[in-house]
Amino acid sequence: MLQRIQTVYLLIITILMMLVLFMPLALMQAGALFYTFEVMGLSAIKEPVELLYPTWALAALTGVSALLALITIFLYKNRVLQIRLCVFNTVLMLGFYALFAFYTLNFKADLQAELMVKIALSFPLIGLILNYLAIRSIGADEMLVRSLNRLR
Repeated sequence: MLQRIQTVYLLIITILMMLVLFMPLALMQAGALFYTFEVMGLSAIKEPVELLYPTWALAALTGVSALLALITIFLYKNRVLQIRLCVFNTVLMLGFYALFAFYTLNFKADLQAELMVKIALSFPLIGLILNYLAIRSIGADEMLVRSLNRLR
């Protein structure tokens, strides 16, 4: 199981999406006030840290995406299902960016703030690329198994 390259890709996707859960995605500045945008919500950066706008849907989407990549690793005997789950995970990661854009536009309009993105926002994009590579590798394995079945 671990000797297959798609397992490494899926494991890296899991790690990256788990990092997204705990790292800030962006900083917002409205005048002299600073806000941090994480997957749990928008928080003001001041001594008593308070959650201003919760974004639980974004957190749930990120957690499901990480969990789905981890589950996909252990379904190595059913390669067609693995490919389908990877495609679904791709849709979830694209949904992550769509939901992030929706929240960002709403926050910028409400707070009249500037947006400064952080490195954690690129992790789902890296995950998308790795997911594509995993789909190709799983498909190559499936084609190899089918070609060996024809020889029997």
